[in-house]
Amino acid sequence: MTIKILVVEDQTIVRNGLKMIIEQDNRYEIVGVASNGLEALQIVRNLHVDLVLMDIRMPEMNGIEATKKIKAQFPDMKIIILTTFDDDAYAYETLKDGANGFLLKSSEPTKLLSSIQSVMDGGLVLQEDVAAKLMSKLLKQTVSSNTPTQNIPLTERELKIVKLIGEGKTNKEIANCLFLSVGTVKNHITHILQELDLRDRTQLAIYAVKKGIV
Repeated sequence: MTIKILVVEDQTIVRNGLKMIIEQDNRYEIVGVASNGLEALQIVRNLHVDLVLMDIRMPEMNGIEATKKIKAQFPDMKIIILTTFDDDAYAYETLKDGANGFLLKSSEPTKLLSSIQSVMDGGLVLQEDVAAKLMSKLLKQTVSSNTPTQNIPLTERELKIVKLIGEGKTNKEIANCLFLSVGTVKNHITHILQELDLRDRTQLAIYAVKKGIV
C-alpha cells in the first residue's frame, strides 16, 4: 500500500527538493504540499494523509502549533519534524505533542526515506545529535535513577517492551527481540498505554526515559 505524504515547508526550493527525493521511491506518494501550518491543517482535513513532513519555522502557523493541532484531531497520523536548527527544545515540544520523529534538513536522502518507513512501522526517529540533547533533558527530569520498576503496574514482559520502545525500536524489531508476533506486540502496547494512561508510543518512549527504564 502506498504511503500518502504531505510536505509542509515554507521555502519553495526545499519543498521541491523533498518532493523530488520522496517521489523517487514508489512506496510513497506526495498527496499535497503546504507552506505553513494553517494550509497543512486544511489539507489533512480534506485529504487522506498517512504522514506529514513538518517544518518548524513557518509564517501564519509554525510547525510546533500545527503538530499539536493535527495530533489533537488525527492522533493516528504520523508526523516527522524537519528543521535546520538542532535545537532540543523544539524536539521536546513536538514530541510531547505526539510527533513521531525529528530530523535535520541536512540529513541524507536515504536517511529521510528510511525514517519515513521506520515511523510508519511504529518506530520513533530522532536525529543522533538531537537525540543526545533530548535524552539529557529528559534524564534531568527523571524522578529518580533508582526508582524501582516494581512500582510500575506492568509485567516483566511489558517492561521489556517499554524499554525497547524507549530505544526507538519498531513493532517488528520488538517482536524479533522477544520472539513474539507483531500482533501480540501491538496488543501488549495497547494494554500498556491503557495501564499508564498515555496517549501513544511517543509519550511511552518519553515515559521510559523519565522512569529510568531505558
